[in-house]
Amino acid sequence: MSATTKTLRLTAEAALSAVHAAVRHGRSLGVSVNACVVDAGANQIAFLRDDGAFLPSGDIARDKARTSVGFGLPSGKLYEVLKGEPDVLAGIVNRPGVAAFPGGLPIMAGDHLIGAIGVSGASAEQDDACAAAGISTLDLS
Repeated sequence: MSATTKTLRLTAEAALSAVHAAVRHGRSLGVSVNACVVDAGANQIAFLRDDGAFLPSGDIARDKARTSVGFGLPSGKLYEVLKGEPDVLAGIVNRPGVAAFPGGLPIMAGDHLIGAIGVSGASAEQDDACAAAGISTLDLS
């Protein structure tokens, strides 16, 4: 049995590319957003606040990214996954740093969760689209 494992990780350069692409996509939609990328351990790698983006949305973008990587699913799916368990749902969504609404997407390299991106400042649909635009710039092969 091997005592070591190869680990895939998200680079700072890739994270910066993703937040820039997310913010650019927001501009193309006519909105100003905040974008945050975290690694697989939910540590912030990159953050970008567009001109005019709501200041409180910066923390929300980070929460969406951390929620997405922590649960391994889009932040907008957390509510849906837990809606059949109201006590669990109430407990989890009331935890500090958890965002159970769209805008956070996991970043996968094949079957490996290597991070997540969170976007906040626009509508839920626009935040999700900006996050997807950020991921689309990454070479995940």
